[in-house]
Amino acid sequence: MIPSTQKIGRCVATGAVGAALALGTQAGAQELPPSMTWTAYDVGSAGYAEASAIADAFGRKYDMRVRIQPSGSSIGRLQPVLLGRAEYGYLATETWFATEGTEDFAEPRWGPQDLRVIAGRPSSFGMPTAADADIRELQDVKGKRLAYVAGNPSINVKCDAFLEFVGLTRDDVEVRMFPTYGAAMSSLAEGQADATCTTTTPSQMYELKESPRGIHWVEVPPDDEEGWARLREIAPFFAPYKETVGAGVSEDNPVNILAYRYPLLVSRADADPDDVYAFLKALDETYEMYKDATAVMYRWDLEEAGTPPADAPFHEGAVRYLKERDIWTDEHEAWNEARLERLNVLMEAWDEAVEEGEGKSDDEFAEIWEKHRATALESL
Repeated sequence: MIPSTQKIGRCVATGAVGAALALGTQAGAQELPPSMTWTAYDVGSAGYAEASAIADAFGRKYDMRVRIQPSGSSIGRLQPVLLGRAEYGYLATETWFATEGTEDFAEPRWGPQDLRVIAGRPSSFGMPTAADADIRELQDVKGKRLAYVAGNPSINVKCDAFLEFVGLTRDDVEVRMFPTYGAAMSSLAEGQADATCTTTTPSQMYELKESPRGIHWVEVPPDDEEGWARLREIAPFFAPYKETVGAGVSEDNPVNILAYRYPLLVSRADADPDDVYAFLKALDETYEMYKDATAVMYRWDLEEAGTPPADAPFHEGAVRYLKERDIWTDEHEAWNEARLERLNVLMEAWDEAVEEGEGKSDDEFAEIWEKHRATALESL
């Protein structure tokens, strides 16, 4: 369903990547439009850098012009996609919140969004600790100072998932809430916290490694089925991952942590399957041109980037191409069907909540939606 300005819930600084050097002649090039608009995180972010590298490859191979629209907010990245002003978004965990109708998307004008994944690079996520804090296993974080970020549900929900893995909650740790992401990440080296949750490559993690406190990444056992079941109650988009790149991490010193998808290529559900198919094919065909643009862009290989779990169901056009590449399995299909069912029951529950909540205050509506959402999820 195409969203309207009245009901977006269903449905400048701008980067432009340049014109082509030569017209692409490979099969499928004619199926791509002459220009596209993509959204991404702010200039300087990994999402923007990777979108730029891919757009440059598209320009050189297919004579395509890509305009990248950066935004520092989840709404700013998603709204152009939902309104049809951008074909694709290079997104992160806001995709999960949007399909679930939580956080920013629990407001009456939003609700669960009918989004689809095209592909998504695995991005590791772990719990770094100060080595002198003596946190060797996840259970050891009990009673320690854990750094959260005010107003950043993406980081905070992931921290909660780590705790849930071992049956803990925020009540079991000393929550230290910091005003910004940078402040939270720096708090370990500065002695203000003992652990936090982030990727392995922020500059603050390298600073922690070189500080007198040192760095230690807590392992998340990939074969702990009960722990993973608990974690996925909060964050089902996570999967086990052995990381070899980052502060205190290497091929010789890997760490078992988590992976989610960032950047995550996202479209509306009603995007034309043929267009999505052609887009993913182009992403695959240009892989050799952009895979070395950053230290982790090689993970856009569809053997990794084209498989579940992800924050939303995969688009049928993407699935068609992945099947042709012999990447999509019966197990992936089962995951996708279950994810579609979850999204559909939440959208139905939202309609019921909106009907019941007509004329109610925002606080009253929030309670109504939480009740309907819980009932819908219990039905699965």
